[in-house]
Amino acid sequence: MKAYIFELEMKVRDYECDLQGIVNNANYQHYMEHARHEFLEKSGANFGDLHQQGIDAVVAKVEIEYKVSLTSGDRFAVRLYIVRSGVKLIFFQDIYRLPDNKLCAKGKVESVCVENGRLTRGDLFDKIFASYLT
Repeated sequence: MKAYIFELEMKVRDYECDLQGIVNNANYQHYMEHARHEFLEKSGANFGDLHQQGIDAVVAKVEIEYKVSLTSGDRFAVRLYIVRSGVKLIFFQDIYRLPDNKLCAKGKVESVCVENGRLTRGDLFDKIFASYLT
């Protein structure tokens, strides 16, 4: 397993929980998406700006394994690393409850690049993430 290259801390908000008092499963995907956008920004690019240029990173596939439920007020960290696989960038994202570092969810998000409506290899992302891709 590769070392994490980015971490974003967040806190569960009341409205993200369902009737059982735990975070609704769909919100874990939102947490992962927010972390990817923040990672992109840290890497020197902005999701909205890229879209204005006709460049969109779109999700092709998502896999999430749920381990331990988060509850209202919990602090947690989304940690990630990326690999290139053909035209896809694969984000491995894990969510840990803080401060005990209990693994709550494991995610694998496959992303592809669309430029002006056409699927591309996304060479721009190789440049943006050059220091993270091996």
